[in-house]
Amino acid sequence: MNRPRLIAALLFITVGAIAGFFIARSTAPQQTRTGEKEILYWVAPMDASYRRDEQGKSPMGMELIPVYKEGADAPSDGEPALQLNPAVINNIGVRTAKVQRGALHRVTDAVGFVEPNDDLTSVLHVRSEGWIEHLFAKTEGEFVSKGDVLFQFYSPVIANAKTEYIQAQRIGRPNHIAAANERLIALGMDQDQIDALQTSGKAKRLVDVRAQQDGVILDLNVREGAYVQPGMTILSLADLNSIWVQVEVFEDQANWVENGQRVIMHLPFIPGRLWEGVVDYVYPTVDEKSRTVRVRLKFDNTDQALKPGMYAEISIYGEALNEALSIPREALIRAGKSERVILALGQGRFRPAQVVSGIEVGDRIEILSGLREGEDIVISSQFLIDSEASLVGSLLRLDTTGASGAAQEKATASIPANDQMRVAKIEATGTVDVVMAGHAMVKITHDPIELLHWPEMTMNFITAPEVDLSKLNTGDAIQFTLIPLDDGSFMITAISPQNIEGGQ
Repeated sequence: MNRPRLIAALLFITVGAIAGFFIARSTAPQQTRTGEKEILYWVAPMDASYRRDEQGKSPMGMELIPVYKEGADAPSDGEPALQLNPAVINNIGVRTAKVQRGALHRVTDAVGFVEPNDDLTSVLHVRSEGWIEHLFAKTEGEFVSKGDVLFQFYSPVIANAKTEYIQAQRIGRPNHIAAANERLIALGMDQDQIDALQTSGKAKRLVDVRAQQDGVILDLNVREGAYVQPGMTILSLADLNSIWVQVEVFEDQANWVENGQRVIMHLPFIPGRLWEGVVDYVYPTVDEKSRTVRVRLKFDNTDQALKPGMYAEISIYGEALNEALSIPREALIRAGKSERVILALGQGRFRPAQVVSGIEVGDRIEILSGLREGEDIVISSQFLIDSEASLVGSLLRLDTTGASGAAQEKATASIPANDQMRVAKIEATGTVDVVMAGHAMVKITHDPIELLHWPEMTMNFITAPEVDLSKLNTGDAIQFTLIPLDDGSFMITAISPQNIEGGQ
């Protein structure tokens, strides 16, 4: 063989070896450095239903993240868990918080409007027709004291009654004097004015109308020289040292509110200041349109900072729940009738846990069962982890006893290894929640599956190529067939409408 052919042969062998190396590497199981876990597949950071067998980018242009097979460092409690790479945990911004036990105050938040205290408000009318000749209180918002003259009023009826009273005094008949006195009182004069009339013996043409209380003029409906008559509101006076705030609370929170409860009020335009008051009255009816109940609050206002018509933000503090177990509200995942959180087990391991929630107080929510004090839960990116957990198989920790605490029993919700070897197909029934035909997936709320020890749950399932999802609709009752896959997840191989009577 001549030299050029020898060189060509060597180059061919070298290129073939290199190509063979890369082909073997691409077809071998995807694994990280020696001692690290095997990569099952790659998933999109923002769409856990998008999976690929090799590294690349998601339809949104983001780098796919690896999902690892569990190995030697599985949780010591023997339950399955989802393992995530620390880099992935950092990239998707996972944050955790601890389950806490302590006092929770049942707080009702609402908005309301400041208004005068009706118990400290009065209106002024005249009891006979006439004319206002001199008006001394001429501005709404003006403060007046009890006894101040508001206006002078001429009324022919009152003028005649004054003359009759003076004549009765001259005659000296007690019955006539008493009757004339009562008539003047009925026409709006007070006893001091009548006594002054008796002393002077002269009937003045005008009558002084005085304020009956301290307060601010709210409504001034007349001007000097106006003709007035009975039934007409001349003005109203309100003592604003105490005010009311009217709020509306939703009917499902109405039972939380009772008379005498503590109330904290904040005005957005007066930052840094809080007012403390009480619930004064809970109205007994529900508004049919807004489905709310009116609540009246009472606050002191000696500095007159609160003015009728102001907008206020209210927090009503109800009875405290002592020793309540609670978590941040953002950690709770609600899906239909199911509620769950994501437990952070440490070392990159996560597992969903089914819970039962109670009342919501501010940014925290009570947990009645499913968690223990001190456990770590995920409070951000938990929906991504929950979606991934649904894809790789059921990892849900369940409260099978209805109790919480150390005695809580948990079902693994995973098929035992020996059953996987002898079970080829699993028949199940359920209801369609979401159809994701583009991803060959369907979200199903399935009935309990005894063979897999699964309770009723809502899960995402991948489907075999031959399964036609185009005829499925949300809410359809279906029967479907599952088969276990090597990675621990399950695939639907057949779907058909469910016969209500139990037959196909």
